[in-house]
Formats: sequence, C-alpha cells, structure tokens
Amino acid sequence: MTDTPARLLTLLSLLQTPREWPGSELAERLEVSARTIRRDIDRLRELGYPVEATRGAAGGYRLVAGTAMPPLLLDDEEAVAIAVGLRTAAAQTVEGIGEASVRALAKLEQVLPSRLRYRVGALGNATVTVPGGGPVVDPAQLTVFAAAITNHETVRFRYRAGDRTESRRLTEPHRLVATGRRWYLVAYDVDRKDWRTFRADRIRDAVATGGRVPPRQPPAEDMAAWVIERMYRLLPSYRATITLALPVDEARARLGPQFGDVEPVDERSCRVHSTEDTLDWLAFRLLNLGCAFTVHEPPELITHLRDLAARAAGAVPAPPAGETAV
Repeated sequence: MTDTPARLLTLLSLLQTPREWPGSELAERLEVSARTIRRDIDRLRELGYPVEATRGAAGGYRLVAGTAMPPLLLDDEEAVAIAVGLRTAAAQTVEGIGEASVRALAKLEQVLPSRLRYRVGALGNATVTVPGGGPVVDPAQLTVFAAAITNHETVRFRYRAGDRTESRRLTEPHRLVATGRRWYLVAYDVDRKDWRTFRADRIRDAVATGGRVPPRQPPAEDMAAWVIERMYRLLPSYRATITLALPVDEARARLGPQFGDVEPVDERSCRVHSTEDTLDWLAFRLLNLGCAFTVHEPPELITHLRDLAARAAGAVPAPPAGETAV
C-alpha cells in the first residue's frame, strides 16, 4: 500500500481493535516493510495518537489511553450499532447518560454518510424505547466495575442494603447485569467468601484497589438467569388454587402452560392449581384475565387482593350528589 494517508488510516483502524499487533503482522497486512511501519507509528504519535510499543518476542504495538479522545474509525455496521445504541441509551436509568447520548448522537449523525443516516433514521422511526423507570445509576461507578472485570482487579465500595444498613465491601467483580429497570453487580465478596449480587444504585465510592486476582469459576454460565433466580429467591412465593369463570380450554389458552394445572369444574368454569410465584405476579395474572374468579388458597393471596381492591376503591372519587355510580 503506497498511498501514505490511506495506509495511516488503515493502520489506525487496526490499532483501534483491543489487541497488541506485532510489527511483522502489521507490515504483512499493509504490504510494506517493518521500517515503514515504524515510521508510520511515529507519524501517528506526532498526530497525538498514543501508540505504545513493547519489546520481546511477544511484543508489538497497541493504542493506549491518552490525554484526549482521538477520532475513531468505524465501519458501517459499527457506526449504525453505535447510533442505535445511543438512541436507546437516552431513555435508560444511568444518571446523565441521556444528555450525553444525545450530544454524542448529534456529532455522529452529522458525519454519517447518507446511506447510513437513512438506516439509523429508519430504525429510530420504527422503534419506541420505554424508559426504564428504575433508580438511576452513576455511570462512573459502572465504568470502575467494567474496567475491574476486564483487568481481574478487586474493588472496594460502600453498600446500602434494603434495610438501609451500610457496609464496606471488598469484591472481585465478575459481571454487570442490566435488567431494564435496574443494574446489578455480580461479584465474589472476599470477606464473606461467597458470591453476591449488589444493586448498582446502592453502591457508593467504588474504587479499584490495583490488586489483581486470577479469574474465579462463576456460579453459573448464564449470569442474567442467575441474577433473576436470586431476586425471586429473596421474595416469598406461594401456590394458589383458584376457580375461574371461564371454560377450561379458554382458561388454558389465556394462562399458558407455565401458570399451572387447569381442570374443568363445569362447562363455564374451571379450577386452577398454580405453580409457585410471588403474590404480586399471581394477582397481576388473575386481574388481567378479564373474568370473575374466586381464590381458595393461600390466605396471603386473598389478603393481598383485598388490599389491592381497597387501594383501587380509594383512588376513585365518589360520584357527585344526585349521580349514580356506574
């Protein structure tokens, strides 16, 4: 490749991938000599790109963090992915991320080729993002944990539990899990010698210690499923028996096989024996069936539904004098 500007751009694009490039491999990729690669690296440094070189058989070149953010070279798919991600991030629960996402998106769309701007616009017009609605998280805390996970580094922080008690934790972060409404940190708690799940919005003063540790075997392969399972395990769950004013086939169609066993009582009603779940979820599913029902057990679900009914009745104003309530 004899065109120096084009070669420099290609070299910069290669260096922006997260790996170390041996000089011989760069020379082979760009079809130039190792000496030309060294000269091109010096030119990039003169332009402000912090390229680090390491010696030895396993040595090479890599782009490291500098004092300022250098321009990034993106291919078409990367540019579209970032633009769509920025649109989505603007509605999420990371504090300050919405405004920053809008600013970054404006800069990106200004330089997008028309063909890519059309793709991003089409995706944006065709989708709607529901705001997370959960507590906001400091993005600086997330970046501390993300870096620690990559570097296998321990992190100290203050944590406020659900009962508002605070504690100091020394952890080995493993994964950040976003559920849509909340962010969770999965980490090995060094002092308690066990895996723990922490709500990210309850974490304060997270600081990487600089201490490196070998990676631990995680408690599960699917960390998102593991977090959800632990969340449910912390809540009491119940099995319910309910009579529905629905024919058995219609009840099975509305509930789905996961809700439990459904058996006929007569042509217009059926009996349901639910699987184990929380009171909130059981009440939600029953109220959304759109039919009359009677709960036989557990008594906790009966009490929960009575509380919901009282709150719903209290939210409806009494009709003016002389009017009949509908």
